Amino acid sequence: MAGISPIDLQKALKGADYPADQKDMARRARDNGADSSLVERIESLPKKKFDGPNDVSQAVFGSE
Repeated sequence: MAGISPIDLQKALKGADYPADQKDMARRARDNGADSSLVERIESLPKKKFDGPNDVSQAVFGSE
């Protein structure tokens, strides 16, 4: 995913509570000032529930 790094994702999800759903992750990213392309990427993920930050990272970057 061009322009978005794993560190960007980590910063965007700072303070997230897990397990969490996709809407919670997108809201957290938005609240943490994430770039709109990252928020949109989270919102478009096929996976809807996440057990932890590694789970989110795998969903965002693992399907490139």
